[in-house]
Amino acid sequence: MAARPDTARKILIYWMDGLVVFVAILSIVFTLAAAAEGTLSPLAAAVSIVCALGFYGLFPFLLRDAFDTRPRPTVKLLLAAVFAVAALALLPLDADAASVWMQTEGLWLAAAALYLRPWATAGLTVAVVTAVTVYTVLMTEQAWQGVLLGSTVASVSMVVAMLLWRWLWWVIRDAYNSREAKARLAVAEERLRFARDLHDLLGHSLSVITLKSELAAKLASKDTGRAAAEMAEVRALAAESLAEVQQAVHGYQALDLDEELDGVRAALEAAGARCDIVARADGLSPAARALLAWAVREGGTNVLKHSRATRCAITIHGGVLEMLNDGVHGEPAPPGNGLRGLSERLATAGGSFSAAPTPAGEFLLRAAVPA
Repeated sequence: MAARPDTARKILIYWMDGLVVFVAILSIVFTLAAAAEGTLSPLAAAVSIVCALGFYGLFPFLLRDAFDTRPRPTVKLLLAAVFAVAALALLPLDADAASVWMQTEGLWLAAAALYLRPWATAGLTVAVVTAVTVYTVLMTEQAWQGVLLGSTVASVSMVVAMLLWRWLWWVIRDAYNSREAKARLAVAEERLRFARDLHDLLGHSLSVITLKSELAAKLASKDTGRAAAEMAEVRALAAESLAEVQQAVHGYQALDLDEELDGVRAALEAAGARCDIVARADGLSPAARALLAWAVREGGTNVLKHSRATRCAITIHGGVLEMLNDGVHGEPAPPGNGLRGLSERLATAGGSFSAAPTPAGEFLLRAAVPA
């Protein structure tokens, strides 16, 4: 995902906070208007406003407590219901007040839906809508069909909107967690590949060397000629194993630049980051290309392990590699062994290396090799 989970969570919650503040202002304005018209005493208006502020003040806490998980209903949820009923019961119940009732009713049901299972939410909604409809019809003598329809639409729409709101956050969060898991998987697969290569190269040879060494030690006092022959085989196996390791290391050092660019692109895109590559390296020597391949591999690993990048741009021109990503978060960690080793490798070959945040809030890895 391009959006950061923390940022997306704040946007969604603050948006809901803004909606609650808007409804709270409408409720308080209506109460003040009723007091100004004389249909509500100043004392009743003050108590109603205090209770309304208690309800709307609790709502953000109810929202945050249940935005990441579905906890059990709490005392705060019950207290919010008490505040809502107390605030509305003091208002003169007419057609205008009925709309305030429906808004407050819908908001409380939306908060309760975050704590309850779907079947419990449906049952509670039916009960509350029925109670509000009966009370409103008895107090105002309005047609019950209109009151029931308005109450149902207000309550159901707010409950559905709240559940969709939280579901959207869960989708964003799970997608980001999946991206991080893919990044960790890519790093783990690379480590497994190294381990598998070493095991295939040395596992059998070292086992045979161990057995033959033990056999030679046993034969040393009984059959020196055979013991010497076994040790000669041990030496030959050791030399052969050393040659295999050197060949493997040489092959690993002689990385292919195009393959590394393709591999880094695939790993970053699997982790959810867009990777743009512009490479002009045709005129470079094989040694320079191998050095840049090393820099690409280490830079890509660094992005996967230590950043939360959503975009990475890789450019190679004139023997200079630049990897720019937007994954900077706070103070960057000190360079690890990989970057230090890469810096030493490039310095030994006569090149240069740097890796640091940019003034624009990004992270730039730059490696220059002699052409």
